[in-house]
Amino acid sequence: MTMPTPSTPAGAWVGDVAPLLLRGEVSHTRLRPTLHGFRYPTWMLMLPLRAWARKPGGALARNRAALVNFRDADHGEGGQDALAWIDALLRSEGMAAADLDGGEIWLQTYPRVLGYAFKPVSFWYAHAADGRLVAVLAEVNNTFGERHAYLLQGDALGWGREVRSRKVFHVSPFCSVEGSYRFRFLRSLAEGGRPERLIARVDHDDASGPLIETRISGSLLPLTPRHLWRAWLAMPLLTLGVWSRIHWQALRLWLKRVPFFRKPAPPSIPVSR
Repeated sequence: MTMPTPSTPAGAWVGDVAPLLLRGEVSHTRLRPTLHGFRYPTWMLMLPLRAWARKPGGALARNRAALVNFRDADHGEGGQDALAWIDALLRSEGMAAADLDGGEIWLQTYPRVLGYAFKPVSFWYAHAADGRLVAVLAEVNNTFGERHAYLLQGDALGWGREVRSRKVFHVSPFCSVEGSYRFRFLRSLAEGGRPERLIARVDHDDASGPLIETRISGSLLPLTPRHLWRAWLAMPLLTLGVWSRIHWQALRLWLKRVPFFRKPAPPSIPVSR
């Protein structure tokens, strides 16, 4: 897998680019107190927000009713401009204008399908004008209607590098709010007729070491009507299926007598670093 560097031509990632469709799988493995894992096919959107703002339209409906669509209000503070929200957030967190102006911001997220949206995690990838990855925001939603985001930035961040963040937000009743996450992101360049690939890994460690390993991976395809239609036909209840599978796996953990933790109050701040 060839990873981008500052010297790698970034034309496919910065500038006049178009929305993509990620088709792949999500895998999840719990290591303790009993081994428990699953793997499901999935598909997600990969949206270059600056390019999409310059050239709206295309195969994906935005902020209007459709079989499959994207709504800005499903992210951030529920406003009507997701790009303005992430731009303002990054600048308020001390990101320099030199690292944001002219660089693309890609959003990896689940769409709304048949009017329903549930997005366990969305990733915002902020690039500088030269293609460097300068920040990633992991926006997490739990099944209780709460949301929190983890901001990853600094010299340690980069494609293929591991970045840690302390866990502060309740996601599963079978995990306490303690320990840390290890994030790692990889994005390949298209070569030899093969499409680009994207991998997002989020591993959870507690005081005893690695506890949960999660990975979303897949190929990046042009978001054309044909590719979108084929993805929907393969999984017509995509987002409802995500919600249902979360509860099905929770039932399996309960039957295995994995310890249960009550939900604490959410963090008082919406973004942690």
